Amino acid sequence: MTSQTPVWFITAASSGFGKYIAFEALARGHKVIASARSTSRIQDLKEAGANMVALDVTSPLPELQKIAKEANDKYGYITHLVNAAGYVLVGAVEETSPKEDFDHFNTNVFGMLNVSKAFIPYLRATPGEKTIANFGSIASWVGGPGYALYNGSKWACSGISEGMRAELEPFDIKVTVVEPGYFRTGFLNTGTRVESELRLKEYEETGAGQVRNGLAGIDGSQQGDVKKGCKVLVDILTHTGLAEGKDIPIRIALGSDSPPTIMSKIRQTEELLKEWNSITTDTDH
Repeated sequence: MTSQTPVWFITAASSGFGKYIAFEALARGHKVIASARSTSRIQDLKEAGANMVALDVTSPLPELQKIAKEANDKYGYITHLVNAAGYVLVGAVEETSPKEDFDHFNTNVFGMLNVSKAFIPYLRATPGEKTIANFGSIASWVGGPGYALYNGSKWACSGISEGMRAELEPFDIKVTVVEPGYFRTGFLNTGTRVESELRLKEYEETGAGQVRNGLAGIDGSQQGDVKKGCKVLVDILTHTGLAEGKDIPIRIALGSDSPPTIMSKIRQTEELLKEWNSITTDTDH
């Protein structure tokens, strides 16, 4: 890692992981450029010493490139890019509209992609190790009724991150995907989660309907502490504290519920492959 003071650029710093990664980095004496669609929502970070930037991750690439140049010019380099923007779209696939689907992927996937495209040239030009942290989810691993679009967007983030890791390692850029479990971040607050405008009565008594009706009850009772989670993340992304001497992993299964969820999916997949192996593999010339 570079011996220079870390400089962080963070999207969606108005709440959740983006906000508390910024606070944790500032507490360690790092430089932070915090972004949000409205800078009025990140005044607390400005008071803590962060620079503020208005940024909508769905903006056209030339606009994001302009912001990236201005951010890099601020300190002359960037060491950490955190793509934290995202939201959950709730509704069965039959219920969500093409526009709702596009908007969801536009923020969760294309936003991550385009912000990365805008910043990668500056990361490549910075000496020493640099890091891009993209946010996936335990939903990157396990699909469920009522949030299939969210599953798809987060699987995309995880898959893209793995490919980016291989592409950017020659430039000393470590890419990782953060796959948190349930944390008390406000992610499920009314007004933050987005529900499909169309609600079909046929789904009310199914798993999709139960998820739609049950998320409000989960909100505020998630077991994960976002401040503790962000302390761990900053340790990992800077090779310090509990992560001293360790490499930045390809994925960070964050939270006590994330590794068990992933392990369960691995076991289920192994069982499926064993059951069908003799049938599905007899296909060669």
